Amino acid sequence: MSITRVIYFTIFFGRCPNGFKACPDALKDQVIAWRRDFHEHPELGNQEFRTAGIIAAHLKSLGLEVQEKVAITGVVGILRGGKPGPVVALRADMDALPVTERGNLPFKSKVEVVYNGQKTGVMHACGHDSHVAMLMAVAQILASEKANLAGTVKFIFQPSEEGVYNDKGEKIISGAELMVKEGVLENPKVDAIFGLHIEAQSDLGLIEYKPEATMAGVDQLDIKVNGKQAHGAYPWAGVDPIVISSQIVLGLQTIVSRSVNISENPAIVTVGAIHSGIRQNIIPESAHMIGTIRTFDPAQRELVHRRINEIATNIAISGGGKADVTIGTGYPVTYNNPKLVENMLPTLVGISGKEG
Repeated sequence: MSITRVIYFTIFFGRCPNGFKACPDALKDQVIAWRRDFHEHPELGNQEFRTAGIIAAHLKSLGLEVQEKVAITGVVGILRGGKPGPVVALRADMDALPVTERGNLPFKSKVEVVYNGQKTGVMHACGHDSHVAMLMAVAQILASEKANLAGTVKFIFQPSEEGVYNDKGEKIISGAELMVKEGVLENPKVDAIFGLHIEAQSDLGLIEYKPEATMAGVDQLDIKVNGKQAHGAYPWAGVDPIVISSQIVLGLQTIVSRSVNISENPAIVTVGAIHSGIRQNIIPESAHMIGTIRTFDPAQRELVHRRINEIATNIAISGGGKADVTIGTGYPVTYNNPKLVENMLPTLVGISGKEG
């Protein structure tokens, strides 16, 4: 059995591959316990000290070579198989989000922080607690088969997948980029890397896959609207940046609905926060908005960026103000190697029991 088939047979709880000492079903309770523990104790990007400590201790107990403090809080485990072969990396993200958990589960997060000047909860709202728990189990299963593995497996636990932002909403660091810069894909050099993401909207037991472009490229949107301060009772004496900002938000929605050919590729422009003013009867000097941009190809990305600049700039001018637009270029589109997808498909079908 090839190393990639071994990996995918062990990621999901299913039948035990012939001869395996450790089986997914046998670890089910442990994985659930890990996941619930991480869920109850979430940590924001580059603050995953407790999570990283648990991961590192587990990998060391399995006899793996362990690298800690990679890209601040990242952990890498290296399992060298007993036979020659490729170097395959498996990756999971560790960080949580500044989100207050509203449910009442017994393992509900009770962590609170001050984030960008506001008190908020911290929650594993994107499933990274599950990702970490699953990869820890995969490491345990594959470590039990070290002598039979043809190749090397790198277990990469990445910090700060969600990014770390300053008080202006600007992304200042990202875990994947920093890990690559620090050499996570070298020594030994990785031949292929695999990851997965849980999906709450999918049916239980369903494995979704897609060759080529599968997840959008992500960019950060930052617009400062400059107006003129005035008393709220005399709006004609000022230039209202809040009104201008409202019009810009509406104008940005026409990019996807009117400028982008969404029959070819989807796109998203979302404004996630607007900040302006400190008092109910004062028209403020400026307004600040931040958001996210998602696109699926370079030409579409360029078009969306251009239209954001045009719309924000010209709406601000029409209202007597000025818009300063900054677009921070983030990660490009996630591209799945078609050949690797093709090679993995029989295994994925074998796990799920059918192909949709």
